[in-house]
Amino acid sequence: MSASAPRLLLRRPTEECVQRFLDAAVHEPFSYVERGASRDGAPSGYDLDHNRVRLGAGRATFERARAALGRWAMFPPGWTRVVHREESIAVGQTVCVQFHLFGLHWLNAARIVTVLDETASAEGGPVRRSGFAYGTLTCHVERGEERFSVEWLADDSVWYDLRAFSRPSLWAARLAKPVARALQRRFVRDSQAALRAAVEVG
Repeated sequence: MSASAPRLLLRRPTEECVQRFLDAAVHEPFSYVERGASRDGAPSGYDLDHNRVRLGAGRATFERARAALGRWAMFPPGWTRVVHREESIAVGQTVCVQFHLFGLHWLNAARIVTVLDETASAEGGPVRRSGFAYGTLTCHVERGEERFSVEWLADDSVWYDLRAFSRPSLWAARLAKPVARALQRRFVRDSQAALRAAVEVG
């Protein structure tokens, strides 16, 4: 199976289908050149989304949130799924991001570009920050980068920080950009809820 484009299916893909897509995606290049730019904002020509939600307070909350990111628990169940082979997050890891929307199943691929594990990154900034960013490959409906991180601040509060820059990659996505933007906003809301639930469960 070629992974040079995102895969659209009318029925739920089999595990074998998803694995074949992931096998092919490993060899695909990035679909954008501004890798790592999600740390500071958005390059020209991209939409920027930056959202934060408080998860609680204290070291225990931060460690639970950090562990939840590591197992991709911020992806809302029901309509998203991440398929990966490596047990731990690492730069260069390729993943299949599966969406189930409007009765359709989308297979997209992304690759981790940065991993964050920072202590006292700046005066007045986070005491600890942990997370990672991944970038889209040519077999993704969008083009850009998304960063998932959790921060433990000096006031003891813990936050989930989600930053992304993107623009449509496929002509169909460009035509349906208002729908795509609405789905991105839905992802933010559902992702925040999913991570908060994961932290509460521990």
